[in-house]
Amino acid sequence: MSTLLLITSAPTSIMAWHAFGLAQALQNKHEEFRVFFYQDGVHVANDLQWYPDDQRNLKQEWQKLGIRLPVCVSAALARGITDASNAQRHSLQHHNLAQVRQNAERADGAYWRW
Repeated sequence: MSTLLLITSAPTSIMAWHAFGLAQALQNKHEEFRVFFYQDGVHVANDLQWYPDDQRNLKQEWQKLGIRLPVCVSAALARGITDASNAQRHSLQHHNLAQVRQNAERADGAYWRW
């Protein structure tokens, strides 16, 4: 059986940290799982988000897991988060999607991996 973690809470939310803890536990037990960032959960992929040194950085913690981290493109764009190609397409001056490894492919191209 595979588990899907649908992350809809902002990275500052305790719920987002609980979801990360669950992902860590699943990975430690070698359980199959996937993650998808949607609604305010996409803020975790904002490369311009700054955290003080005395706070844990949820984006970095997710990246340490070494798994695919797909982000909903529509939800991200609506919250000011974009990759280079969408920034150009929508005449935006900058892009800020955190360390895109490659675009994830889906029939409608509706998400990125970072």
